[in-house]
Order: sequence, then C-alpha cells, then structure tokens
Amino acid sequence: SLPAKLINGGIAGLIGVTCVFPIDLAKTRLQNQQNGQRMYSSLSDCLIKTIRSEGYFGMYRGAAVNLTLVTPEKAIKLAANDFFRHHLSKDGKKLTLLREMLAGCGAGTCQVIVTTPMEMLKIQLQDAGRIEAQKKLMAAQAQLSSSPAAAAEPAVERRPTATQITRELLRSKGIAGLYKGLGATLLRDVPFSIVYFPLFANLNKLGQKDPNVKAPFYVSFLSGCVAGSTAAVAVNPCDVIKTRLQSLQRGVNEDTYSGILDCTKKIWQREGPTAFFKGAYCRALVIAPLFGIAQVVYFVGIAEFLLDLLPKRRA
Repeated sequence: SLPAKLINGGIAGLIGVTCVFPIDLAKTRLQNQQNGQRMYSSLSDCLIKTIRSEGYFGMYRGAAVNLTLVTPEKAIKLAANDFFRHHLSKDGKKLTLLREMLAGCGAGTCQVIVTTPMEMLKIQLQDAGRIEAQKKLMAAQAQLSSSPAAAAEPAVERRPTATQITRELLRSKGIAGLYKGLGATLLRDVPFSIVYFPLFANLNKLGQKDPNVKAPFYVSFLSGCVAGSTAAVAVNPCDVIKTRLQSLQRGVNEDTYSGILDCTKKIWQREGPTAFFKGAYCRALVIAPLFGIAQVVYFVGIAEFLLDLLPKRRA
C-alpha cells in the first residue's frame, strides 16, 4: 500500500542518514575546497579537524535539515520508482532494461522537489565550518606578517541556522532561492536513479530462489550497497558541480560560478579533470550503506508489520 511505502521510505531515510551523515559532511567540504585553499587532505583528516575545531556534534552540522526532509525525499524516490515500474510493466511481465531505466528516470525527476531545497540548506550548514576555519587560518598567517594592520583578527561571524537561511532566501529571491541548482540536481539525480534502480533490481533478483518470494534481507542490503556506490561514483562529477553552484559563501580567493557550463569550464581549466571526482570515495561510503539500509527497511516491510498490529490491538 502507498502509506506503507511512504512509511518504509521515511524510516529507511532516517536510519541511513543518522549512520552516515559525518561522511557526507566531509564529502561536501572536500568538494568545495579549491586549489590553493585546501584545508583537508582526506576524509579522515577532515573528520579529525572538524572534531578538534567544532566538537563531536560539529560532524552533524546540517543533520537536522536532512532528518526533517529525508523522510519525504526517500519516500517519494522509492514509491515513485515502484509506481513507474508498475505502470510500465505489461500484464505483470518482467520489465525490460529500458523500461527499468525509464522508471528510475521518473523517480529521480520526482524526488528533486524535496532534494533541491534540502541539499541547498544542508550544504550551507555543512560548509560553514570550513569557511570559518579558513578565515582563522588566514588571520593566523596575517599575525605572522610584519604589518600591524594585518595582525588584527577578524570578528567571528555567527553561523546561520537553517531557518535564518530559508527566511533570507525567501525574502530576497522568493521560492526560486531555495531551488538554486535545480538543473544540476536533476543532472545528478536522474542519471543516478537510471543506474541505481535497474542495477539494484537485477542484483536483488539473483538472491531470489522463487520470483514470488522476497530475497533475504542481506541480499537486499548488499544489492543496495553495490548499486548505490556504483551509481554514486558514476554521477560524482555532477555532484561536484551541484555542490559548488549551491554554495552561497566562498572561501578566500575561491571562484564563483554563473551556471552549470561556467562551473564545468572553470573546474576543468583551473583544477583539472580529477577535480570532478573530489569526494567520490566519500560519496560511495555515504550512499552504499544509506541505500543498503533503505532497501532492507523498504523490502522487509517494517511499515506493514506496524500497520498489521493496529487491527490486532483493536481486536
């Protein structure tokens, strides 16, 4: 049932995000740093420096936004894929690969309604610590210089909350402000779903002894991990572009971008093609368990179990 699908998708998203959010924060910071302004050398270096400067809960900056919006996002994604698969199948026959990809395309297109503002807000909160750390580093370097004026330490700005960012964007740019980077989000999420859903479905089928019986939970988990990490790495260049375009604040001497083509051109010319795969292994580490957990919860059917208890209680 649709309510069960939505509940399952929501529970899956909440569990998954809680487990992998620190890695996602590191991914955002690694993708946003540009040549000459590198604060972090690797995933572990980023997490260690974040804990030292911002404390343990600094790794969860922006998690509240994700935890709030991931329920409708994952619910829409998983339920939409099922919806399109159902309507693209002919008399219950097995879907062709092309139709599976079309179903994934439909799911990826639907989810950006929630994904774009969620990512927009999350990125500002996740990257605020990097910007602040860079300013402190520049101030420390200035203190070592001979200029007395340069030795003055700049005032530390208060980090904005998700509510403040939302209000400011709505006031200055309207609803379009929350949907900045929509094109780049579509460019990432549609190909991701086109790769992920068919790959997961076919891997999951390998563990089914009977077509009418669900695969064991560990098969769904491993299938979600493999399909998720594969799709994540495949679309990482689009994720780098999306992250750069959605960042409202820049570090010292960092580039600004006017659109997808401008961003692609500047990254290629100034940072080289390898820059498009910044944070790729972080993204794979985030997506693999996130979708593995999501598919286990979704296919095991926790919601069906909970909904089945309701009539028994009344009885």
